[in-house]
Amino acid sequence: MSPTPAPTAHLRTRPVAAGHWRAFLAVARHLNFRAAAEELSLTQSAVSRQIQSLEDEVGVPLFLRHTRAVELTSAGAQLQRAVGPALERMDAAVRLVRQTAGRKSVAITTWASFASMWLIPRMEEFQRDNPDIDIRIDATDTVVDLDTADVDLALRYRLPGGVEHGAHRLFGEQLAVVASPWLLKSGPPIRRPEDIAQFTLIEAGDAHRTQNLEWLTWRRWFELHGHGKLQPKRWLYFNYAQQIVQAALAGQGLALARMPLIADGLAAGDLVEVLPGYRLDSPLAYWMMVGPRSGQRPEIKAFCAWLMRQADATRQAIGEVPDPDLNDDLDGSSVD
Repeated sequence: MSPTPAPTAHLRTRPVAAGHWRAFLAVARHLNFRAAAEELSLTQSAVSRQIQSLEDEVGVPLFLRHTRAVELTSAGAQLQRAVGPALERMDAAVRLVRQTAGRKSVAITTWASFASMWLIPRMEEFQRDNPDIDIRIDATDTVVDLDTADVDLALRYRLPGGVEHGAHRLFGEQLAVVASPWLLKSGPPIRRPEDIAQFTLIEAGDAHRTQNLEWLTWRRWFELHGHGKLQPKRWLYFNYAQQIVQAALAGQGLALARMPLIADGLAAGDLVEVLPGYRLDSPLAYWMMVGPRSGQRPEIKAFCAWLMRQADATRQAIGEVPDPDLNDDLDGSSVD
């Protein structure tokens, strides 16, 4: 006759109260019930009851209780390592929420290259003029849903037909051939489009695989200027617009760069536009969208107005003539 198997202990699955964990951590820290009770402003018997209740919930002893000392069991030590950091993170989050409660803030979602190349270099002016407004920039390639996400504004790069109703156009785009001044001084002269082939050409590695980015390729530039079969000295590929421009600044080759993102570098002389009469028109444009719950807040209106002024300056810098069919102006009703 086979032996009867031992009964399986019933494991509780309900959550443990946070107060029990705080009592546990206090006792584990002091290894003394009286000291833990003083820290928590409770009676010693109340702390003992919480620990007993926690041990009942967990199903194993967490402390060895000696006559004059308390010692963690191995299970108690394991829980202390896990629970301690978790409660510290919770407390830190609560402190942060308390500190920011009632403060004015603007949360922006955009992609990394635009944030680093256009938005962040201009932020000092807004912060100087609005010292009481906090700014949070979430730079991600993932499109965030303004209806549900904890952000106020989205700055996006889209075809005109690919933006939501109510989007505000910041500026359009042309692409220009640019290089560092010292690369041009040390290399062969560039007088015609075919001279480009004497240099390394820098390009987005995924441009030929990504919808809409085919507009930004050297191949299209060559075809537009009657040199569809031209091949450069070598290719250099990167994932992001910022990396492409950084490589050009470092003299690693010629870049076909987005004018709105390099206008400041051209004005400062860090980059030089090669063959300025051969810019490439792009159908893509830069847009601002305001979240449905954010438009009425004064700080959002202030930031949007500032952003549109910056966009106007960029349009002037790149020589873009505003399209009268597009709403480039921001009035109070359009942000609501």
